[in-house]
Amino acid sequence: MTTTTIVTGGARRGRPFDPAGTRRRRGSERHLGYTIIGVVILAIMLFPVYWMVNASLQPSGNTLTGDFFPVNPSFAGYEKAIADQGGHLLTSLAISLGTVVLSLAIAAPAAYALAQFRFRWISIALLVILIAQMIPGIVIANALYSAYNDLGLLNSILGLILADASHAIPFAILILRASMQTIPPSIVEAARVDGAGLVRAFVSIVVPVSRNALITAGLFAFLFSWSDFLFALTLTTTEEVRPVTLGIYQYLGSQVSNWSAVMATAVLSSLPAILLLVIAQRFIAAGATGGAVK
Repeated sequence: MTTTTIVTGGARRGRPFDPAGTRRRRGSERHLGYTIIGVVILAIMLFPVYWMVNASLQPSGNTLTGDFFPVNPSFAGYEKAIADQGGHLLTSLAISLGTVVLSLAIAAPAAYALAQFRFRWISIALLVILIAQMIPGIVIANALYSAYNDLGLLNSILGLILADASHAIPFAILILRASMQTIPPSIVEAARVDGAGLVRAFVSIVVPVSRNALITAGLFAFLFSWSDFLFALTLTTTEEVRPVTLGIYQYLGSQVSNWSAVMATAVLSSLPAILLLVIAQRFIAAGATGGAVK
């Protein structure tokens, strides 16, 4: 009787068949395919950003006749944007920084109280905070307009800080509470035993431990305020206080023939948010998941 043996190509050449290696090759090919798909999707999503930068460097100022790549870039649009919108950028920066300070000053102790205290009304307070997040901004803006008109806060930086903080504080409380729930009460009690008061124990112990969550909440508060348009449109009626979002909106009507200045303003208004996200990326990742696992 003759026995026929089927030998694979690898075994014929003296190499044994390796199923694990075959699976690894298939896995690497699959990962390469996913990487290519991810790069294509990312390129599609970032193309509007690229075109914004490209249009801001076009010497003609017309995005319809501009080149796909700025061969002869011109910074005239940036010069005009800084001259026309530089004050609005500084106004937005002052409002955003004030919103961050006010939001964290209120949200941090409120979140710690909601995280550490055990009362029946805690769940009710959390429900109220969630409902506050669901209220449309136009409703709050209309209500604030009437109140600001009586209080004299229209067309003021303080008024916009308070309005933006009302939107940022509930979100900051939810982020900070999730992180502060993981703080062991024993370390705060040890500080109290050593003679620290409630405020000092909170500032010296709780705040440093919650650094990542504080940075995350502060960054979101900054972004909320920096990108705000609704409150700025409703609560400002003069040129005295005008954030850059409202400045760009009103800039479009007078610069329809010079889109390079409009796009340059958009690029300049995007830089602070991009820089903050790049710098605080690792803090955001740690702060957003700080309360996910106990």
